[in-house]
Amino acid sequence: MPLEDDFCDILKKARTGQGLSVGDVARMTGLPGGDITALERGDQPRDRAEVRALANALDLRTEPLVQIAIEKWEPVAQRTPPWVEAVQGSINGYGVQGYIVHDDGEALLVDTAYNAPAMLEQLRRRGLRLIGMCLTHGHADHAEGIEDILTHHEVPVYLGPEDVGLLSWRPRADLLVAPDDGLAVPVGRRTVRCLLTPGHTPGGICYCLDDVQLPVCFVGDTLFAGSIGRSNPKELYPIHLNSVRDRVLTLSPDYRLLPGHGPATTVEEELDHNPFAARQ
Repeated sequence: MPLEDDFCDILKKARTGQGLSVGDVARMTGLPGGDITALERGDQPRDRAEVRALANALDLRTEPLVQIAIEKWEPVAQRTPPWVEAVQGSINGYGVQGYIVHDDGEALLVDTAYNAPAMLEQLRRRGLRLIGMCLTHGHADHAEGIEDILTHHEVPVYLGPEDVGLLSWRPRADLLVAPDDGLAVPVGRRTVRCLLTPGHTPGGICYCLDDVQLPVCFVGDTLFAGSIGRSNPKELYPIHLNSVRDRVLTLSPDYRLLPGHGPATTVEEELDHNPFAARQ
């Protein structure tokens, strides 16, 4: 699976998140503004020197950005744990992923993948009893379809309270749970832990599951392999970086990170290859 973000996406996210214009970046780098605009539209950089100049101007890690822009880095393929089922969906061809965590006949959904019918079919086929829905944030591609799922399974919906206003359809108030940081949600013999990670949205949450062999964290759009989601609104960019650097990437290096878009990765890979990770 290719990276969710190309070089052009990374540039635009870093520039807009810092409130910089193309002209600002041109003055900081000495590059023509037209060249920067072309790069943000998908043109390939001329050489490593151009990438390094942009990385320095945008406070991105230089070598990881070079690896993505020039060397076409992709993360090592990650094996999905047997107790996690990935469900694919799309919005007009734009792919999105949700997940089912299951153990001992019980299940939690992590996002809906914009594909409630597939989620319901997987639950039925596996004979699983749904006990909750964990939403990483309130955007439609991650939360649309909760009303269909709740019609069949009336369960708690875990969502940051700041994101409730993003939902196109709201569950009853008694079903909405605003998780505290570290809230433990049991599923079978396992436990999912809520990790508050605002930035992509004001109420963003990641969901961690410790396991001796295959620890995982469902990161939604907080982080992609080699990038991050768009900070929305852009004023959340510094908070978003803190969530990525101080919360997600301080997990154990062997944690598998399962995003809402693009390939899975690990904390170790992102510490080595993500331009938005903290400078070392």
